[in-house]
Amino acid sequence: MTNRFENKTVVVTGGTSGIGLATAKAFAAEGASVFITGRRREALDAAVKEIGGRVTAVQGDMSKLADIDRLYDAVQQKHSHIDVVFANAGGGEFAPLGAITEEHYQKTFDTNVKGVLFTVQKALPLLRDGGSIVLTSSTTGVSGTPAFSVYSATKAAVRNFARNWILDLKDRRIRVNAISPGVTETAGLNELFGGGDQADGTKSYLAGLIPAGRIGQPEEIAKAVLFLASDEASFVNGVELFVDGGQVQI
Repeated sequence: MTNRFENKTVVVTGGTSGIGLATAKAFAAEGASVFITGRRREALDAAVKEIGGRVTAVQGDMSKLADIDRLYDAVQQKHSHIDVVFANAGGGEFAPLGAITEEHYQKTFDTNVKGVLFTVQKALPLLRDGGSIVLTSSTTGVSGTPAFSVYSATKAAVRNFARNWILDLKDRRIRVNAISPGVTETAGLNELFGGGDQADGTKSYLAGLIPAGRIGQPEEIAKAVLFLASDEASFVNGVELFVDGGQVQI
């Protein structure tokens, strides 16, 4: 293990489970002071114990601007600046065209698009020049999925934030990149697929469609996020990095 993020301040939204938790652990293991967010206090407390190191949990819903303000107030109480923002909080549910409700649309876009936008925008006064922003997009942003159009549209929007923000932030030398995981073993995925044997069957089917022959692990996504956030990716800007076992490359 290296110390690429020694004395760095990192914000990870949606850091209580899955990809967010794995990434927060990886940053902490490499010396970072990590701030995580989540909606449920009990999940935050469990995540803090699992992450270890210098981690601070801030309860909040990133679709609510007041909660984002509270996050950055908490950061300012301990640090003068932020080095990395991993805008990861998000989620979605299945809803086929013809059954999409306004509530479904609003909830998904508020969490996945509004939340990402204002998580990043409100970080800018604290984000140091030359810092790094990583956004969580998805393979669904470039490939069709039945009954998943609203979620997929939000992830396409997130990917395009990266394309545009590198122009808005070029004078500050802040890099913005998007990570696009494929099917990844998380509690959220199991819930989306109905849990139990149903989820296992769906994951087994999907694994057969992936050239790597399996679904991904959160730790594998985390490694890619840390690369994009690190100085090793100093000339990587505006990209969408697929970590999907080759799923959308065929």
